[in-house]
Amino acid sequence: MDNALPHDVPSGPPAGLPDPATLAQLANAFFSALPGGAAPAGVTAGVPDAAGALPFAAPVLAEAGNPAPAGSPLAGPGGTGTGVPGAALPQGHVPGGNLLPAAPTHVLSLGNRAPSLVPHAVAPNGVSDNVTTVAPALDPRFGGAALGVPEGLGAQRPAAGGAPLPASSPYYFLGESGLPRSADGDAPDIVVPQWNTVSAQSLGLPGVDAPLSAQRFPYDAPVGAVPGAGTSGNAPSRYFVDDAAGSAHGQPGRGDAVPRVGGSAHPPFDVHAIRRDFPILQERVNGRQLVWFDNAATTHKPQSVIDRLAYFYAHENSNIHRAAHALAGRATDAYEAARSKVQHFIGASSPDEIIFVRGTTEAINLIAKTWGVKNVGDGDEIIVSHLEHHANIVPWQQLAAQTGAKLRVIPVDDSGQVLLNEYRRLLNDRTKIVSVTQVSNALGTVVPVREIVELAHRAGAKALVDGAQSVSHMRVDVQAIDADFFVFSGHKVFGPTGIGVVYGKREILENMPPWQGGGNMIADVTFERTVFQPPPGRFEAGTGNIADAVGLGAALDYVTRVGIENIARYEHDLLAYATSVLQPVPGVRLIGTARDKASVLSFVLKGYETEEVGSALNEEGIAVRSGHHCAQPILRRFGLEATVRPSLAFYNTCDEVDALVSVVRRLSARR
Repeated sequence: MDNALPHDVPSGPPAGLPDPATLAQLANAFFSALPGGAAPAGVTAGVPDAAGALPFAAPVLAEAGNPAPAGSPLAGPGGTGTGVPGAALPQGHVPGGNLLPAAPTHVLSLGNRAPSLVPHAVAPNGVSDNVTTVAPALDPRFGGAALGVPEGLGAQRPAAGGAPLPASSPYYFLGESGLPRSADGDAPDIVVPQWNTVSAQSLGLPGVDAPLSAQRFPYDAPVGAVPGAGTSGNAPSRYFVDDAAGSAHGQPGRGDAVPRVGGSAHPPFDVHAIRRDFPILQERVNGRQLVWFDNAATTHKPQSVIDRLAYFYAHENSNIHRAAHALAGRATDAYEAARSKVQHFIGASSPDEIIFVRGTTEAINLIAKTWGVKNVGDGDEIIVSHLEHHANIVPWQQLAAQTGAKLRVIPVDDSGQVLLNEYRRLLNDRTKIVSVTQVSNALGTVVPVREIVELAHRAGAKALVDGAQSVSHMRVDVQAIDADFFVFSGHKVFGPTGIGVVYGKREILENMPPWQGGGNMIADVTFERTVFQPPPGRFEAGTGNIADAVGLGAALDYVTRVGIENIARYEHDLLAYATSVLQPVPGVRLIGTARDKASVLSFVLKGYETEEVGSALNEEGIAVRSGHHCAQPILRRFGLEATVRPSLAFYNTCDEVDALVSVVRRLSARR
């Protein structure tokens, strides 16, 4: 049998769509205009003309369909790939493109987004799968600029006290094209080549025009369909499930304006564009597309973070500080730039107040075992709330056992909110530190930390705020809160695992002893004595997690570009919708119904163990956490040992919520 197409398969695209030859001509014209005039891989280049341009003597080649499987890291510039880092067709929205992401490598592939079909199939765009258009490889010398981290931009620290650096990469989110512009309309000093932004139209393919009419959720509608979408204001938004009457800040309704990202030229919040930035969301579990509702445990990473990590290891990898060679300088600049990005993101006054650790757990242990050991003694008191994660209980228990101090607990009401009047009664002149979460990981309660910190200071105590569950959902300003310490984990805010942050007021850090001894934290060592570095180096002994600190900086860049207020508003509305459809399901009991609430829906279902519900959801590709969530005391306050905990992020949708509720309804109907 030969390999000819069956007679019943059309030999060309349907009427009105370009044929392969036209696609090749359009792509050829596009590539001939690339800066530098580099000849594409696989294309026979002509002789440069008088102007230095490189006309092509042959069109872009037609290759055998998908010689590298979809998602293969072998897809590359000579065959199926564009070779343009970060540049790809919008996944799942171009007719003929499948939903599998490209491999997270330096070379991203158009072939991976072409139809991966049997040899006789025809894609919906009318082009049979034995034809693909091959784009040229990008010259490696443009790697830094293409990743948005050119030397002097991505690897420099923001000016002290000044505005943050411009976004390092303008094309990882929201489908925008073109160059970033300054407020006065002038181009930035460092220009990322515009031709790195590859769109469907730039390759002569049909554009993305998904009709989104009659949606029940305002963010699902196109820009023109949302009343007031042209507004640019970013009014502060409360992040909780309001009652029907709304709040002082107002709950956005379907007719309210959707804020523009950062008040700039970005389009209004587009969850579908956001989702295209997260390759793992196209993963399939049990034959279903992944629905990730386990964000309180860890969040996923946008392609810009994945690429930044790859770029660090490919071009900057070195130990930091002291060395005289170029790579050490690059790595040091990238690491210290990440420290400054954290400073600006949480509103600290200086990068010297930012200490890198492995995560929130290590952060709290560092404070308990340095400041705590020095300042807490026999008969002193430590206050935590009933909502705390084990990581904000156990280190203080250990300190109390070591020093003879007592641990006191702020109670909560039946909705899961702390009782401030009871907290006031706990405070006294023996209170040394109050350590509370800003958002409960088990219930989603938003704790009034500003009031708690103020009351602690009135009593002469220090205050620590655990921001692990808050930094990805709401604006954090440590100076406005007036916290003495603030801690969080990178992997909870779309960054890598194994990296976290301690913020401490400078005068407090300077009076704290070091925790660990070794390299980096010393200024001078003899056998008789050691002189320690000032903060933050004093608390960063040994080789730190350099690459993941840089990755955390990229994650904060991403969140900043999208706009934390935009994220907060979208998640507020999504949580309100999810609550409205899950709560009425027969047998469902929501745990944690505080008025101020973040995107956690902790619940139990009558007649089922939590593991049974979690397993049934997993069969449909829906990931939730079921168990005690490392917060056993607060669950036992409600008479439970475990709950099912869907936790939402700004890349989740109403359709995903509906899928979860459908499974819960089906289970409910059985018992």
